[in-house]
Amino acid sequence: MSVSEAGLLRKLWEHPDPKSTQMWKFKEDLARETGERFPDHDSLYQWSIRNRARFWAFCFDYFPIIHEGKYTAVVDESARIDSIPDWFPGVRLNYAENILFTAGASGSTTTAGKEDGKIAFTEVREGAAEPVVNLSWGALRRRTGRMLQALKAAGVRKGDRVSVVAGNAINTAVVLFAVTALGGIFSSTSTDTGVGGILDRVRQVQPKWVFFDDFAVYNGKTIDLRPKIAEVVNGLLDISEFQGVVLMPRFAGRPADISPVPRSQSLATFLEGATSDKLEFVRVGFRDPFLIVFTSGTTGQPKCIVHAVGGAVLNSMKENKLNRNHTPDTVLLQYTTTGWIMYMAAVGCLQSGARSVLYDGSPFVPDLEILLRILEEQKVTNFGTSPRFFNELRKNRISPRQIADLSNLSLVTSTGMVLSESLFEWFYDEGFPPTTQLANIAGGTDLITCFGMENPLDPLYAGGCQGTSLGLPMAIFEQADEGATGVQGRPVQPGVPGEVVVTDAFPTMPVMFWGEDGPKKYFNAYFARFDNAWTHGDFVSVHPVTKQVLFHGRSDGVLNPSGVRFGSAEIYNVIETQFADEIQDSVCVGQRRPTDPDESVILFLLMKEGSKFTPQLVARVKEAIRKARTARHVPKYIFETPEIPTTVNLKKVELPVKQIVSGVKVKPSGTLLNPQSLDFYYQFVEVEKLLALKSKL
Repeated sequence: MSVSEAGLLRKLWEHPDPKSTQMWKFKEDLARETGERFPDHDSLYQWSIRNRARFWAFCFDYFPIIHEGKYTAVVDESARIDSIPDWFPGVRLNYAENILFTAGASGSTTTAGKEDGKIAFTEVREGAAEPVVNLSWGALRRRTGRMLQALKAAGVRKGDRVSVVAGNAINTAVVLFAVTALGGIFSSTSTDTGVGGILDRVRQVQPKWVFFDDFAVYNGKTIDLRPKIAEVVNGLLDISEFQGVVLMPRFAGRPADISPVPRSQSLATFLEGATSDKLEFVRVGFRDPFLIVFTSGTTGQPKCIVHAVGGAVLNSMKENKLNRNHTPDTVLLQYTTTGWIMYMAAVGCLQSGARSVLYDGSPFVPDLEILLRILEEQKVTNFGTSPRFFNELRKNRISPRQIADLSNLSLVTSTGMVLSESLFEWFYDEGFPPTTQLANIAGGTDLITCFGMENPLDPLYAGGCQGTSLGLPMAIFEQADEGATGVQGRPVQPGVPGEVVVTDAFPTMPVMFWGEDGPKKYFNAYFARFDNAWTHGDFVSVHPVTKQVLFHGRSDGVLNPSGVRFGSAEIYNVIETQFADEIQDSVCVGQRRPTDPDESVILFLLMKEGSKFTPQLVARVKEAIRKARTARHVPKYIFETPEIPTTVNLKKVELPVKQIVSGVKVKPSGTLLNPQSLDFYYQFVEVEKLLALKSKL
């Protein structure tokens, strides 16, 4: 880490007036309520995890949440975390209602901060800084009401699933709000996902309806999605609940011919089923489901994670108001696809009355400066991006503050991969205005919250996440052996890396995994490794002085090139289904050495006897992965391997290979059947030299 001559971490930013923030007022009000003192963020955090029920009860009563009923208890604090205890029983609420309206005095519902004429969404499409459309709050409510009534006429009721495969546009958000208004369950997937990847997700959900963009725009190309839609529909016809697909026009006034797509109708036809645009809200229990999101598919099919409405509403309010200081004057642009959990940040900001700028397309077309021009044009105050974006700007010597007026920009969040210390320093030395807070955040699809995130009370130092998330009892345990289960976790000393865990229940724990084997998958995913603790799969440490959370990378097989997360199982599926006659097995890992600005994916192939590893085979494998998944799934390197490490029960292991090629000396686990197999992979630490040597032979 960077240190000054005095041996202290380099301080990069601090809030000019912490007392003016909503978090300051919150902690002062909490102090009066409890008689405690909170001199800094860490003291507030420590109290929040030692007094979970009191903390979350204070939050629930403090924030303007539209609901009915009274809770009989907050949570059973003595319950084991793997029992997935209930939260706020007796409370009923609705996600869409809390987005579209605001709770007033005495629980009344108002439009305060969300006036009909004020803009809620600004939609911008790839290649232009000017918006396609500005949608007011009044128009958003009317469009949601009409969609809601059409869905209701089409048979959608509480608990029904509706899937969307679409871009980050207003249509997608309208479907989300309409489905959840009815008490339904929403899930979304990006249009650049291959047919196999879409079906892996949508088939598990067993939706009543699927909404699909008819075209996509990305990287300067307009892509006709109708052939893909037809394949997806044919893959869903055996699902009894599936009624059909609705094609949403990506270009206003230019709906596509849908006749080639079976069991389909246009959005205009579907909306004809609505007799009005009346809004109505089905209030459901705090722990009732409203959202399904998907894991990356590391160990098989992507897991269907079901999230509850109450935890999402309450936690979003806590993070947006306290950590990010959202108000009705906030303008947020979160760069995301609809298949990533950050999509919920792009729409969730509306809960505070903020305006959301929805950008759909490549962040680098027509040039690397397009998003910067949008930030200026839209007077964005909060910008969400990834280290890849910063790295591209730095690599091309682009200084955002020199080419765009970013005077409105108060906060930039970065997530999706580890943000290097050098990018922290570039951000302030060359990149963005020194008054802008850089927030390196880290959490997960799994828990729809953050482990580490920003706050306005503490200084920001180079590297890591500024602090921990209030109310989330995080700990760091010594690494357990690969494949170990039921381990009694042993906390590490401050500054020592280990596995990040959660030791007590929290409101945004998933309700369940969807499907008959959901309970078993749920337990194995989070609770099998350490006894009575949620294991997340990241290696982290906490700085002993600043309390910043330093993420060192994933401890599982999730691949993360350029911040695009996907599972190795998605690659294995292509190999196993299309190359079974030639390839015996494979192992796919990410390589990120200390000097690498990004992660590279390396695929190792174990050939069947009699089959040869050739350049032609490599080309065929890459093309097959591109067609089945996306171009971003294609490994950067593909090599032959003589042996793949496995456990004694023949489970393929990835972590030691990942660590080795990333420059870490690994002590083989006792659970390995063939520990000597790891020796082969050390040569790939210097993969560039290896390739150069081979090219000379």
